[in-house]
Amino acid sequence: MNTVVTSKEEILAASRELIRSRGWSAVSIRSVAGACGVSVGSIYNYFASKADLVSATVESVWCDIFHLPEQEEVFRDTLACVSWIYGRMEYGCRAYPGFFTLHSMGFLGMEKAGGRQRMEQTWQHILGGLCAVLKRDPKVRTCAFDGEFTAEKFADILFSLFLSALLREDYDPSPVLELIRRTVY
Repeated sequence: MNTVVTSKEEILAASRELIRSRGWSAVSIRSVAGACGVSVGSIYNYFASKADLVSATVESVWCDIFHLPEQEEVFRDTLACVSWIYGRMEYGCRAYPGFFTLHSMGFLGMEKAGGRQRMEQTWQHILGGLCAVLKRDPKVRTCAFDGEFTAEKFADILFSLFLSALLREDYDPSPVLELIRRTVY
């Protein structure tokens, strides 16, 4: 058995593959060590506990699902951005069955603070990006937003719809795209 893992990313890749093939319950220090072909102690060189490993794996999965696309035009148009987000949610559901529901429900407890923090960081990143797209989208009416109805508030509404779609496993962006067209275009 190997005693040295070449990188933290190798460990996280093995963890993601375990999730894909056997689900979240398959992720443990021992199973990840086995998947990497290393001793359990080698995993502890990178992660102090199973909670640390799971927390880093959560972040790794979120990054895999919502990695930035090579086509930057996705972020120049609100409709394209929302369609991309729904497509990535569908990919995430296929690639990591149960991730969204298990993660959002299971990691909200205080004992899973690291997982919750990483989830919230990802959500804030997505929300911030969506707000930026809304503000620079040339199709958005100049009078669409005001002091009470801001781009931030509308992005928050859209994000709530994304979360609802995740829980329902409904990856059809059509109703949200129509809402955008009627509200700000």
